[in-house]
Amino acid sequence: MTAGTRRHVVVVAYDDAELVEIACVTTTLDAANRLGASPPYDTRLVTLGGRPVRCSSGLVLAAQAALERTRGPLDTLLVVGGQGHTAAAQDTSLVGHVRRLAGLGRRVASVCTGASVLAQAGLLDGRRATTHWAFAEEMARRYPAVHVDPAPLHLRDEHICTSAGVTGALDLTLAFVEEDHGPAMARSLARQMVTYLQRPGNQAQISSFVGASAPEHRIVRRTVEHITAHLDGDLGTTALAELAGVSGRHLARLFLGHVGRTPAQFVRLARTEAAAQLLVSTALPLASIARRCGFSSAETMRQVFLDHYGTTPSQHRTTHGSA
Repeated sequence: MTAGTRRHVVVVAYDDAELVEIACVTTTLDAANRLGASPPYDTRLVTLGGRPVRCSSGLVLAAQAALERTRGPLDTLLVVGGQGHTAAAQDTSLVGHVRRLAGLGRRVASVCTGASVLAQAGLLDGRRATTHWAFAEEMARRYPAVHVDPAPLHLRDEHICTSAGVTGALDLTLAFVEEDHGPAMARSLARQMVTYLQRPGNQAQISSFVGASAPEHRIVRRTVEHITAHLDGDLGTTALAELAGVSGRHLARLFLGHVGRTPAQFVRLARTEAAAQLLVSTALPLASIARRCGFSSAETMRQVFLDHYGTTPSQHRTTHGSA
């Protein structure tokens, strides 16, 4: 692509689409243009018939073009999510035109439940894809050919990108800007928009500390409370089982049934997320953070971070720290 061309981005919307997702994409790309993105983005909101769409918030948006009249070549085709995603995925005309345009673009993407439209078009068959965590189970059931991963904020399988819900659209679009124009542009854009300097795509959508209410089962709830309050202690399954007054095997069954993880997996995640918080909220040395969070060494913590976040603790602090 030469400097004189423009990156044509088509954002597909429909009735009951999520306004925030549309705004995250279009506003971020417009801000990139104002920062001097070259080639600049030419972003259009398209709908069937070019009709206005009523967003789930009740606000009405005017389309800039008709989906069926949109032609290539495209840089990026992106389908937003929203409460109307099920009806959109059942609209054969909308799905057919998304499938057609997908073959004309360099990059295809969805935000949140917009993944259902891509899945209905067959574009996600055999691929890993993510969506809003609350829709992941339903999506996996509706589209068994898609490898649904509810954890990441966004992920990429070749040229197709999917992302989590609502403000996950911002993370995805910042990732696009970094891919297209480099990390310096993405950092400047994040500062201008007063947002995180781009959360890694494989960062979990939901923290284990806030992702769900406390487990209803008394033994599991008490064990979880003990883990989060004693991260630097002995949190082996045997020790936790003794504390809970049950066998290790029974405790593992309880955890799998009520939190979806084994005790060891939950401990590892709790320690990792606590370390992530300390990295961005304190100036403590890495060794001190590792010790406080129960890691045997800073190197052990580093390996766990690479596995979980795809980045090192030092990079995480640089990227997300307030300094």
